[in-house]
Amino acid sequence: MHDIDEKEADVTAALASKELTAADRCDRCGAQAYIRARLATGGELLFCAHHGREHLDKLKTIAVEIDDQTARLVESTMATEL
Repeated sequence: MHDIDEKEADVTAALASKELTAADRCDRCGAQAYIRARLATGGELLFCAHHGREHLDKLKTIAVEIDDQTARLVESTMATEL
């Protein structure tokens, strides 16, 4: 049984480190997702930066983890300004 727990931890770690891509879309509007909320039930919700901020307080009450990758937006903007 211990081996199963380790495998689940490996899968969880892999999911946690997965960068959201252009294929990941906001569940609210369909824009590119930059925020992932993992639910205790095992599902996840994806949000664009706008809707993620809008629903952040509610997400904090239902999510076991919130993966906020909105800093990539700033990095992207800075790179195009150079």
